Amino acid sequence: MNIIRSAAFTADRPWGALDIANLNGITVRLHWTDQPYRWHVNDGDEVFAVLETGDVFHATVGTEHVAHPLGEARILVIETEGSV
Repeated sequence: MNIIRSAAFTADRPWGALDIANLNGITVRLHWTDQPYRWHVNDGDEVFAVLETGDVFHATVGTEHVAHPLGEARILVIETEGSV
């Protein structure tokens, strides 16, 4: 068992990630950022939770989306391994 203290996690670059688990081809990663992420479309479903606010998002295949954090953010992302 691993315990991750998400509030203490930082990365050396925006959107840097800590790989938490691979669940039969589904990855769970904790990202840290203080910068926006570009508009993009995933080739698989994606669920992400902004841990500071508790907001959870589900982007289905083909849904264009973008992230614009206000200050530092830690985001838990669950998606198919290798998804773009």
